[in-house]
Amino acid sequence: MNRFSGTLHLPGDDDFQEACFGRVFNARRPVDRMPAAVLEARTEDDVVEGVRLALERGWQVAVRSGGHSWAAWSVRRDALLIDLGGFREMAYDPETGVVSATPSVKGGDELNPYLAEFGRFFNGGHCPSVGIGGFLLQGGQGWNARGWGWAAENIVAMDVVTAEGELVRADDTRNSDLFWAARGAGPGFFGVVTRFHLRTRALPKHLGHTVHAYPLDLFDEVMTWLHGMHHTVSDLVEIVALTQTPPGLDEPVLLVTGVSMTDTPEQAAEALAPLHANPCADRALFRVEARPTTIAEQLAGQRAANPEGHRYLVDNAWLTGPAEDVVPAIRKAFTEHPTRQTFTIWFSMAPLRRLPDMAFSLQSEIYCATYVVHDEPERDAELRAWLDGAMAAMRPVTAGQYLGDSDFTVRQLRFMGDGQWRRLQQIRADRDPKGLFAGYLSAGAVTNTNHWEQ
Repeated sequence: MNRFSGTLHLPGDDDFQEACFGRVFNARRPVDRMPAAVLEARTEDDVVEGVRLALERGWQVAVRSGGHSWAAWSVRRDALLIDLGGFREMAYDPETGVVSATPSVKGGDELNPYLAEFGRFFNGGHCPSVGIGGFLLQGGQGWNARGWGWAAENIVAMDVVTAEGELVRADDTRNSDLFWAARGAGPGFFGVVTRFHLRTRALPKHLGHTVHAYPLDLFDEVMTWLHGMHHTVSDLVEIVALTQTPPGLDEPVLLVTGVSMTDTPEQAAEALAPLHANPCADRALFRVEARPTTIAEQLAGQRAANPEGHRYLVDNAWLTGPAEDVVPAIRKAFTEHPTRQTFTIWFSMAPLRRLPDMAFSLQSEIYCATYVVHDEPERDAELRAWLDGAMAAMRPVTAGQYLGDSDFTVRQLRFMGDGQWRRLQQIRADRDPKGLFAGYLSAGAVTNTNHWEQ
């Protein structure tokens, strides 16, 4: 009798390759890593039985929620891949404002449209097709993280299948070690989350959008100004500077953007006003200031910047230091893009908020990430070398990296505090002593240190 509601795919099955790689967002797929089997789970019981099957067979376990990990961390050699793509459930409790959702639910495409029916919102990932599972486990750099905090801070509980194959509830009082670890451990988490219970917020009544577009020869001047003032802007504003080649233009431009999440147009105009005072504003290629926008419109822009079916090479850094050090360090990443679809973001987190006690514990005032997008497999090595060079230039002002845009098989940096790293290792030793869960995918031992300091 089949023990699964879903489907167990084994090597030799006609659809095994599709089961392994079909839901990997990045077209640059790791065909040299082949799982022992793939379980397409449909229910919570499937996950429990999958973990128990792995225990019986001596397999490790890896998990896929949305499939957006750039390095396809879920595809592990000789492990059981538990794919949660077919296990999609949501339920909202109007009395508590808490929504329960399974890990493969897409934050922008599914969760927030569902919550909007109740006038609620969750600060999930910017790319609308990202599943909430890996996003939340890595901390969750979602909408307006500088003002609303990390999405993982809004997890009130989660249901977890442990290394013993038992389904438990984890929160502040029950299995609190798992609750602490899951909020930041990312793919190093030693369990399978089957359901998140998330605190929601009121849907903003009015969104305003500011965009100033500048030629790249103004990069140093504009970014030096932004570096010196972004901490003074209202925490109702998400501030992002990025270089990209917009539709209709032949050359990349520097965009300084703000999205305000307020209740009235007047509040939006006041919140965004500091960004309009850019001393280079009269030299902008175009300006949009406090224009009304919608979440749907913002998501459409994100979807266009992150197209499906393309090859991605991605890396990132947490930056710290004065403008005279940071701006030259990021210049290559912003002004020398190797493909038309490449884009680089500068994401404000200032002023930094104090983090709650959880595994996620490393951040700085500025997050910088570069996304090299292309369709030419023969250019992978060349483009990786360019990206490595761009990130090496940032080394003097780099504090560490964010798991969500990292690939430890290529470059490994510090990603959590030293004390939190030691605590995570101890909990893993207690909870998963036999190493059932595959953990971080890396070319060597994961040390939570910047590679140039090892």
